[in-house]
Amino acid sequence: MAMDRIPKRWAGLPVFVVALVLVAVVGSLAAVNAGGEYLSLERPPWAPPQWLFGPAWTVLYIMIALSGWLAWSARGLTPALGVYAVQLILNAAWTPLFFGAGQYGLAFAEIVVLWLAIVLNIVLFWRISRPAAWLLVPYLLWVTYASSLNLAIWQLN
Repeated sequence: MAMDRIPKRWAGLPVFVVALVLVAVVGSLAAVNAGGEYLSLERPPWAPPQWLFGPAWTVLYIMIALSGWLAWSARGLTPALGVYAVQLILNAAWTPLFFGAGQYGLAFAEIVVLWLAIVLNIVLFWRISRPAAWLLVPYLLWVTYASSLNLAIWQLN
């Protein structure tokens, strides 16, 4: 019986990877000219260098995909995966708001909702798969930092 589940389990991983690639593509399309815009903004002294965002998000997206896949592998489709999908949509929406539209205040409100969705996702995944929940913790920490940076940029600009 366990052998029957192995192919299904691994077959689901590409779905989660593709979902995160789509989120990353939406963000990168909205951020095509973000490098110049980011450098032109008044930023707090603790703002990271521009080059750090790509590698940081690449690692985070891999962890987020693995997290979703582990939760799905453990229990299949659950309401927790609905929250997972919502936080992915919120993640994809932030970059167009901040860089595409230059709506720093609205982007801050949106990232606060994203932060809350990630917290809820961690709580729900904890009940399903502790590794899946732990894989979201660096994401929550980064979004916490990004939220403060968003707020600071909004206030400075």
